[in-house]
Amino acid sequence: MAVYNKAIRDRIPDIIKESENDCVIKQLSNDDFLLELEKKLEEELKEYQESKSAEELADILEVIYRISELRGIRRTELETIQNKKRSERGGFEKNLFLIETKDKLRFIQKILKTEFY
Repeated sequence: MAVYNKAIRDRIPDIIKESENDCVIKQLSNDDFLLELEKKLEEELKEYQESKSAEELADILEVIYRISELRGIRRTELETIQNKKRSERGGFEKNLFLIETKDKLRFIQKILKTEFY
């Protein structure tokens, strides 16, 4: 038997059993599952970076939506925050890439939430 120790979608145990295999699962608390989902997000991101597939993007969204639910953030609230940030800072439609700034460094760091070394 292969050992996975990772968060899975709700129907995976049924799918495994339908294929005449067996599995051992454990239902986690919300807090424990949140930690596992954060690991799953990294896994899904890596899979997307390797495949560039729409299916992996959909998996990332599924994980993000569940993480937000577990953190008490409704999907509509998440989308409201997304829209507000897009309105205030723009989206990523223009394909802009920041090379350097010649302005006051602390102001730029605050905007980008980044430390420059």
